[in-house]
Amino acid sequence: MPRTVAVLGLGLIGGSLLRRIERGVIGYDHDPVEVRVVGYDHDPVTRDAARAAGFEVRDRVSEAVFDADLVVVAVPLPALPELLAEVGAHARPGTLLTDVTSVKGPIAAMVRGPLRYVGGHPMAGTERSGFAAADPALFEDAAWVLCLEPDTDLAGWLDIAGLLTGIGARVVPTTASQHDAAVARISHLPHILAATLTGIAADPLARSLAAGSFRDGTRVAGTRPELSTAMCQGNAAALDAALGEAIERLMQARSALRNGELEPFFRTAYELRHAWPVTETEPVELGPADLLALGTAGGWITAVGPDVLHGRRPKY
Repeated sequence: MPRTVAVLGLGLIGGSLLRRIERGVIGYDHDPVEVRVVGYDHDPVTRDAARAAGFEVRDRVSEAVFDADLVVVAVPLPALPELLAEVGAHARPGTLLTDVTSVKGPIAAMVRGPLRYVGGHPMAGTERSGFAAADPALFEDAAWVLCLEPDTDLAGWLDIAGLLTGIGARVVPTTASQHDAAVARISHLPHILAATLTGIAADPLARSLAAGSFRDGTRVAGTRPELSTAMCQGNAAALDAALGEAIERLMQARSALRNGELEPFFRTAYELRHAWPVTETEPVELGPADLLALGTAGGWITAVGPDVLHGRRPKY
């Protein structure tokens, strides 16, 4: 279990992680473990705000990572290459490294130095951003992807999984390619669709009549444009495939509308939506060899014990 964690980037995700770890965590199999957390942000105003809130914050990357067991990089994708180079230059050899970016495929190639990298992505957030929006409860019962590749250090993966389950997250094991295909459909495509819906309703009358369905369907259009652009452009290939599927379904809806046959289109969506989120699950105990199969089946890890992993699997 990491005893010193450096969080680099104190926006919504990094700031929430800083706040949650500082409150204390429950580690392996619910045995209490004290974890020290240190923060860093490139913005001096953010650093000052975190210090004023009582957190240990450093002014340089080198000062934040030099004695860390785990470094969590929580910055947008465009800022990663430069920051990862700094981490590689100043972290101790063998330090665990993870990130929170919403695309995983390109990241491993950016890592520099003898670090043990495990790709990560918490499926948590709001349209708000910045340290002021940070919430220590953000990750409670939230899915947190941890990528498991053939060359991933398993002991390091388990250490990070132990920390994350200790703060209440559901750790979902998968590969970078599987993750990127999935988030293109459930995270990145909604940003495209929300922007499309917002643009279609740009006239004054439509905006004056808009209510609940418009609000819910366009919520993520309130995300800062540079953040939406970075996450979507960073996963361009998988998002392009998802867009192709969405366009095909829209064409099917158009044809059904013209033929007076929309009910089956809506019924399929109705049944799928009412089956989510999954409420019926069953507990499982498993070993490392079973992790990817559990993630593919929609399951997750709830606790990392010394001899066995505890998880849950949907009952379909």
